[in-house]
Order: sequence, then structure tokens, then C-alpha cells
Amino acid sequence: MFRRDSRSDSWFFTQEIATIFSYAVPAFINEFQLRGFVDEEGFVRFALIVHGHHSPYLPVFRADGQWHHFCVTWQQENGTWAIYADGKRRASASGLCAAGLAAPQAIYGQGTFIIGQDQDSLGGTFRAKESFSGNITDLHIWQKVLSAEQIEKVRSCWMVEQELVFGWSSNALEVESTVQEVTAQFLCPGPVEECRVFEVGSSGFRYTPCLQSLPFICRYRKDAYWQLKKAQLESSHSLVSRVNALAERTVIPENIFSSDVRDMNLSVALGTLDVLAAVLREGEAPVKPSDLLAVLLLLKQVSSVEVQEGEELKMLELSQYYVEVTEFILEEHNIETWSSVSQVIRGPMAVVELCDRMVSLLAPLLTAGRTKITIQHRNVGMEVRKLELSRPELSSEAYLIHSPEKDRPDYIEVPEEEMQRLKAKGLRRVMVKNMWFGYGSLQHCLTDHGSITASQDVAASDRGQKSLRTAVGTAVISSTLLSDDQEISTSVRYRLQHRIKDLPDKLLGPICAFWNFSLSPDAGGMWSTAGCSVVTSLPDSTVCFCNHTTNFAVLLQVYEMPRTTKEEITLQTLTFIGCGVSFCALIVTFILFLAVGVPKSERTTVHKNLIFALAAAEALLMFSELAKTNQVVCFMVTAFLHLFFMAAFSWMLVEGLLLWSKVVAVNMSEDRRMKFYYLTGWGLPAVIVAVTLATSFDKYVADSRCWLNVQTNVIWAFVGPVLFILAVNTFVLFRVVMVTVSSARRRSKMLTPNSSLENQIGTQIWATAKPILVLLPVLGLTWVCGVLVHLSIVWAYVFIVLNSLQGLYIFLVYAIYNSEVRNAIQRMKDKKKALSFTNCSHPINYLSSPRNTTSWETGKLSPAAESALSSSVQKDPPVKNITNKGNFGAKIPMGISSIMSPERPAVELTAFKSSGNICLPHFL
Repeated sequence: MFRRDSRSDSWFFTQEIATIFSYAVPAFINEFQLRGFVDEEGFVRFALIVHGHHSPYLPVFRADGQWHHFCVTWQQENGTWAIYADGKRRASASGLCAAGLAAPQAIYGQGTFIIGQDQDSLGGTFRAKESFSGNITDLHIWQKVLSAEQIEKVRSCWMVEQELVFGWSSNALEVESTVQEVTAQFLCPGPVEECRVFEVGSSGFRYTPCLQSLPFICRYRKDAYWQLKKAQLESSHSLVSRVNALAERTVIPENIFSSDVRDMNLSVALGTLDVLAAVLREGEAPVKPSDLLAVLLLLKQVSSVEVQEGEELKMLELSQYYVEVTEFILEEHNIETWSSVSQVIRGPMAVVELCDRMVSLLAPLLTAGRTKITIQHRNVGMEVRKLELSRPELSSEAYLIHSPEKDRPDYIEVPEEEMQRLKAKGLRRVMVKNMWFGYGSLQHCLTDHGSITASQDVAASDRGQKSLRTAVGTAVISSTLLSDDQEISTSVRYRLQHRIKDLPDKLLGPICAFWNFSLSPDAGGMWSTAGCSVVTSLPDSTVCFCNHTTNFAVLLQVYEMPRTTKEEITLQTLTFIGCGVSFCALIVTFILFLAVGVPKSERTTVHKNLIFALAAAEALLMFSELAKTNQVVCFMVTAFLHLFFMAAFSWMLVEGLLLWSKVVAVNMSEDRRMKFYYLTGWGLPAVIVAVTLATSFDKYVADSRCWLNVQTNVIWAFVGPVLFILAVNTFVLFRVVMVTVSSARRRSKMLTPNSSLENQIGTQIWATAKPILVLLPVLGLTWVCGVLVHLSIVWAYVFIVLNSLQGLYIFLVYAIYNSEVRNAIQRMKDKKKALSFTNCSHPINYLSSPRNTTSWETGKLSPAAESALSSSVQKDPPVKNITNKGNFGAKIPMGISSIMSPERPAVELTAFKSSGNICLPHFL
């Protein structure tokens, strides 16, 4: 585990991504990196990359030109990471490349660590625009997670020696000549800061180290306290006062610092919200910051009431008032009020959490006769429904919201295949909670509150991620599935109408995102695009698909189209097209080998097995995306993909062994080794797959696709054998080329001893190129490009094109231009002509004397016919035969004669021409 502390200033990079450090290993270039940039508001945002997975860019401190102490941590067991600045934790989250407790995946060793540059190849290929511009000193690396106290000590210039991997030392660094070393002076903070602690039971206080934890909870932070104090001073003649006056009692405390938080029953809550809703409808009293905080506190209390038996109607009425009050406080004219209390409640998504709790109170009201409860107002709606999965026919379940301003409704639905998947898991019924928030202050506050960067929790590219200026341009919709009060993660599809006005005169593109509460928890969360994609984008609406259920929206993004997304689509398109062409070519080749009668040999048998395994693997690969929604089917597809691709490579190994025996060790007999070849081609893959399933059954399949899990060591059950086979076949090809070139050189000297030097060089070049071109597809050496895909996207394109068209290559080399196949086809043509000729000559024999006896047995004449033929040849003058080129079957004579009885020879058919079907009798 790496731990890094650095001090840096002079953040000259602005919108460009800069690399503070990069750690690369031979197996993965983007193994561990820290990147950052300065956003438009002057905040320095950082992102961490672990095993190629990119965290979102989160703000840490302002680019003020001062020295800052900086520390980043990552824990491999659960993917928890944190960023500390000046001793304080500024950002944290979990799940970054988490491998799980069963098989944690640590950062690989034997790598190259470079400060200030991004490595596009191991230890090199730097890009100037991705370099760091600033000063760094006192960089240290640990292989354990430092505690907050230890980080504070390091900040105070103390050294933690335990499990230190690298300590800052100019002697231990290789500094490039372009890097300037300077001497800077800065003051270390005091080693121990002391805080004043109040003594319990007395009015006195004492001082104790601030790092010491005490059982004392501060209700408000300093900045929040002053904001509350300011709101309290402005609370005269407020909305809360008006509510209490109408109720003729204090239903909402006017003192926001009051600790009088009492339990509330359903009747009291109903009466309070009734009066509050009436005051809000009047619109006479504006909603001030203190009013907003008091109303939110009231809604929090109401969402915790207990519903007693017989109070179902009161609960439904309460929910109506709850939605109405929520709608009023989220109206657009309250945007400034929300902004003024941002330090206290951390954004309006707190209202979404409160509404989610309120929807849960409606669940007990569902019965067999009432399977759905919907409460809908103009800009806020909520729904709870019960779904029976045991019914014979399941369909997608959609939550529709009709808006008077829009022709088409917003909706969110759980796809039918997801319902089938839940049913296959044994679930009989589930509960669905849906919520919808129309366009208002919620979207405006979310635009200004944590949504500047749409985070992409995906594998990082070498180009990094750009800051995406975004604005929430639709309603916010959410859906949650529960079974036995436990949340179930499923994929959803939703459509939202565009509602944003006054679009900027720039390139606009919609992106689908969800609100992740775990990102930047101090700010209440932020938008993330992980697992979400645009299905359809129209001028007035966008359809999205996400592989989880949470709070969704569509962000209108002002950006240059992210290249990584386009590259991903291009790669998927190339794969599908290439595999389709390759599959068709392999099927045609396999049919040709079976239908045209290619002579059986070890070589053709190995070819057919390789073609079958490769065709099966590519067919499964093309349609593996369809199996993602069904866990059982996806598992089976993964296992068969593993088996058939492993079998394809095993038969490629057999091709190499067979080639070695035929070209290099020519005295070896392969007749007795076909059993060994079958064991290698099919037995070895079966053993590898079986052992992998037995040892890694629970972590066999990846989370996002039907293929082996790359987050664990399962992937090496495929990569390891493939690398071994490629190494063996590379050596075989090298030896074959040497033997071929040597043979060509000797043959050239014998046949053309006086040929020019240019002709000799040309002959040797062709002798070298021909076996390479012919043997590349069957030996699988084009897969070597897969090792280079991390260096550049160009290699990824080359790798996919070469290997997806491997079947077409095999079809051209081993079918179209294969002499055995062409000869077999020619023999089929000749045989058809011979059969046609026999049918044509049969009436002549029929008109002959009944004593005519011509015997055919496997293309041979009877002994009587042979003697008659001998006699005829001796007596008659010689006849010129018309012979054919090639034969149409095994052991069929070139000249065919039909001899009458010796007493009366009438007709002699001496020959036939293979280029036509005209009978040529010769009359004596």
C-alpha cells in the first residue's frame, strides 16, 4: 500500500490535467497515479488512479500560491481512499478498485515511480501537456495506512519510520536535467496543537492536545454556527411566526437553536402541516433562511412518525400535505434562500432523503387490493408499489409523470429482463419506491453545488479526464427496489424532458448521471456518471440507462466530446463487425473441409478443430452483451467463452507442434500422436476451466460484463496459458523461417547459379515473408498486439482488427488459396462430369448384343474385360485417345473402353474429354 505526502505550490496548470506522480508496472501502465488541475473557481481538484480505475476530481484547497501539505491514502481491501490537505481530510470515498476481503489485490511491485510526469509506456513516453508545474519536497511513501494522528505528525515535520518504503532524499532520486532544484524556506507547524476543553460539572476549562479524541459532539461547525446566528437575527416577522399565530400555539420553534425536539404523533403532524401548507399557499410571508431551516427540521420529524392501526387515511392525507410543503420550499424563487444556508444543510438533496423516508411510511398501507399509492403535485411526486414476481407474465414496470408543459411524460422503469433476473433469484415480491422532482430550485442548487465535474468512475485512459462544465437540465427522478426491507441494486431505464432555458452558445451534449452521496460527503455528495449511458438523445428529451437504482438526472454538458467514450464505441463496433465477418468465414471454411472431400490428414484435422473452437468463441463473444441481465446465463456464457477461447489457443499450440514435426523434425511420425493432440486441444482447456471454477467460483465473473474477473487473479487462468502458447509458437515460427530460408537459398543456387544478387535477395525475402504470412493466423501470433494495448489506443485498434478478422484470414489462406481444397473441388467437378458421361454412354451399351459383359468394380475392369481389351489392342489399329487432365476419383483409368463380344466387335469407346459432357463413340 502506498502512502504519499507532498508539498506543492505554483499550480500553473489551469484546465489541463497535470500528473503529480505516476507509478507504472510491466502489466499495467496506469497502476497508481495522482492527477490534478485548477478549476474555474480557483480550487485545486485531485483524482486518484488505482489499477487503471479513475476516481472523480474533488476540490481540496485553493490555488493560493502557498505551500500546502498533501497526503493521499488508498486501502486495497475495500477500495477506501482519502485526501488530506494541511492535516485535514478534504475528500474520501470507497469502492475504488475494491477487490474484496477474499482476494485483495495489492499494487504490483517491480514498477517505475516518476514524479511530475505521466508514463504512457513503462518509464517513458512523456507528454508535455500532462506534466506537473510547481514545487514538490518531502515526498514519502509508506506501505500501510497512516492514521490521522500520524499524518498530523508528518505535517509537523516528524518522520514515521514504521513501514516506510521511500523517504525523501536527493541522493535517492534520478533528477532530469530539465528539472530545476531550488532551496525554499518554510516553517513547520507546531508538533502538537492544544485545544481548550471544558470541564464537566464546573465552569473552568483546561488545555489538551487536539489530536486526542474526546466524547464530545459539536452540534454545529464554526461556519455553520455563524450562518445560523445570522439567520436567527433576520427571523422577525417570519413565516414560522405566521404559522404559530394561525395555529394559536407554537407548532414550530422560532428559535432555531432550540433543543426542544419532541416526539410527534400522526395527529399533531397532520395539523401542523395543514397550517403550514395554508400559509405557504397564501404566499404573503417570504421564506427566509431561518424559516427554511425550521421547515426542514419539521419535515424530518414528520418523516419519523409511527402509523398506528386504523390511521391509514390520516397517513395518506399527511403525505399529500408533505408533498405540497416540499413543492413550495423547492420553488425557483427560493434559490437564494437555499444558497444562504448551504453551510448548514449541505444542499437541497437533504429534501430528497427526507422524501425517501416519507415514502417508506406508505409501504405498510399497501394491501392485496391496493398495490400502488401515488401522490402527485405539479413539481413533486412520489409513489410506492408492490410487485408480484410469481405471476406467469412479467413486464417492465414504469413510473410515469405527466407534466402540463410537456407533451410526453417523464418516466423511469425497471426493464423486463431485470424482473426476470430477480424472479430467477427466487424473489417472489418486491416493493418499488419512486420519486420525481420537477425543475426548480433543486436543479439550480445542484448545478452550483457539486456538479461542476461529472465524475467518471471508469478505467482511465492515458489522456486523463477533462473538467466538464455542467448544468442540471431536467427533472430529478429516482427509483429504489426493496425486498424484505433490503435494497436491491438493479438496472433502470428512464426518460426526462429537457427543461433548461437560455442554453449557452456552445456545443451541448446530454450525459446521464446520478447523485452519489458518498462522493465529497462534506458537500452532501456530487454527480457521477458511473454505470450510466445515453440511449437516445432528442432535442427535447434524453433516454438513459443505468445499471443501478438511485437518484438520476440528465446533465446538459458543455464540452468537447470525450474521446474515450468515442473510442469505446468505435472499438465495440469494430469488434462486432470483425467477429461477424470472421465467424461467417470460419463456418464457410469448416463446411468446405467437410463437403468437398479434402483428404484426411493430421494437418486438416487440426485445422478443423481450430476452426470449430474459434467460431464458437466468436459467436458467444458477439452476443455476450445480451446475457448481462441474467446472472446465471452470464455465468454460463463466461465459462463457455473461457473454454472455447482456451481451446482455440490450445489448438494453435497443436498447430505449432505439428508444424515443428513436419518442418524441423521431419523424421517424426504424427500418426500415433493424434490422441495427444486431442488431449492438448480439448482436455487441457477443460481442466483449466474446471480448476478455475473449483477454486474461484464466487469471483469468477466480472461485475460489468460476461467475462473473467480482472479485479482478481481469475483472469490469469486465461492470460497465463495464452502467453505461454504465444511464446512457444513464436519460437516455432522463428525456426520454420530459418529452415525455409536456408532451403530456398540452396534451391536458388542449384537452379539458377548465375542469377543476380537482386534476384537472390528477392527470393530470400519472399522465402521469409511467405511462412510468416501463412502461419500467423493459425499460430495466433496476432494476439501479441494485446500486450501493447496499454501503450496507445492505436494498438487497441490494431489488436481488434487483426484478431476479429482472424477467421477471414484463415478462410483466405487455408480455403481459397489452399491447393488441397482446390484439388478436392476439381475432383468433385470431374466426378460430376464422369457421371454425366456414363449416363450418356449407357444407351449405346444397351443397344449392343446381350452377350456384352462389362464389369465395373471400384474403377477396375473384370478379368474377362481385361483379356478382351488385350486381344482388341493386338488386332486393331492403334486409336488416338483424348485424355483428360487430372482424374475424377481414386483409381479410375484414364481411358475407358467398352468391348463387345470377340465374335462381333461393334463399338469401342476409347476415351472422353473432361472439358465437356459430349459422348465421343468411335465406330469401327
